[in-house]
Amino acid sequence: MARPAKRLSVSGEDKLELEKLLASGVSQVRVVLRALALRQMGDGRSASEAAGMVRLTGKAVRELADRYRAGGLERALYDKQRPGKARLLDDRARQRIIAMVCGEPPAGQARWSVRLIVEQALKRKLVPKLGRETVRILLQDHDFKPWREKNVVRSGTQRRVHRANGRGAGNIRKAL
Repeated sequence: MARPAKRLSVSGEDKLELEKLLASGVSQVRVVLRALALRQMGDGRSASEAAGMVRLTGKAVRELADRYRAGGLERALYDKQRPGKARLLDDRARQRIIAMVCGEPPAGQARWSVRLIVEQALKRKLVPKLGRETVRILLQDHDFKPWREKNVVRSGTQRRVHRANGRGAGNIRKAL
């Protein structure tokens, strides 16, 4: 024997918010589906009926209704903020590494490489641990390419037009 369907009563203010959200432009798909399911349940449909209409599982709609009862509309529609992984380098360590790379490379090295940056940062005890991928992303964030021979733009890199003997256009050549 099936259990009786629990009905969800959605307040009038929340119904207006749902309609406003659904009438607005671009929103995340999961938020729109949740809003549609809540609207269906607010109109008196059971969780399984609402799930069939918005193509969600019955369990997802029942959990949505439980979140609405416990925390209101915001809690039902939107996910909690996730903490994510803590950054390996704080701002001070990032600045120290960039300052190191802006200087001259160690003796015997022509230029900085990602591996050399990791090695020198650990050797100089700028950070307790560091990986190549972390350095690569740090350099990418700063649009910094220390492995290039020249990191500066010089004004003398434009092409110029010269007259060879001062005679006619046939003697013009481009200098690199």
